[in-house]
Amino acid sequence: MLKVGDTSFFSKTISESDVYLFAGITGDFNPLHINAIEAENSIFGSRIVHGMLTGSFISTVLGTKFPGPGTIYLEQDLKFKKPVFIGDTVTANVIVSEVINFEKGIYKLDTVITNSKDEIVTEGYAIVKYCD
Repeated sequence: MLKVGDTSFFSKTISESDVYLFAGITGDFNPLHINAIEAENSIFGSRIVHGMLTGSFISTVLGTKFPGPGTIYLEQDLKFKKPVFIGDTVTANVIVSEVINFEKGIYKLDTVITNSKDEIVTEGYAIVKYCD
């Protein structure tokens, strides 16, 4: 049974191989992610991690930790606030913000991803159905 304020998180340091593997799986070979020379000449000054790679850590929390196995994504909103760089450690935080329908197990969750400087890099919300 979930209640407003319940929370969980997942942290990971993102490696170069994580970025290359994600690019290979998704087909997103944007030079900002995989080409050091082009990325150095960008507004970021170096390669950045795919936003959806970091966003996928929210799914890690939902499906494995909290609420856990049996969780079904219904909706996800993401706002990318700051770039994440290779070698950064990010933490995906999930907090129950609303019980939409207790009988059907539908919840609204605030989703926030921070970097090791405790800066918000991504924020939004998820709507999930939890079938325990």
